[in-house]
Amino acid sequence: MGLSAPRASALSVIVFRGPVTMSALAEAEQVRRPTITRLVDGLERRGLVRRVGHAEDGRVQLVEATAAGKRLLNKGRARRVERLARAVSQLSEEDQRVMARAAGLIERVATVS
Repeated sequence: MGLSAPRASALSVIVFRGPVTMSALAEAEQVRRPTITRLVDGLERRGLVRRVGHAEDGRVQLVEATAAGKRLLNKGRARRVERLARAVSQLSEEDQRVMARAAGLIERVATVS
């Protein structure tokens, strides 16, 4: 995608969570506020995100993805899914069944909490 891993991760949070405060983004990325500010500044310079005012509290600023940011993230995701699908298709039928079973178990465990 042409982004560093931290910027790609932050963009992913912004795209899939929707508009988010800088504090919430820093918490999601497990970094301090100055670090997230630098990441967002870089994304903003590339036109991938923008800062907008909160509808109910004018003191709060949110970060939202632009259309370009959403497109970039979705293209990157599609490439990863395509590579993964190609790799899985090269596995034996038995290994594919094992992976399908494992995926079901992971999904079940993930939804327990």
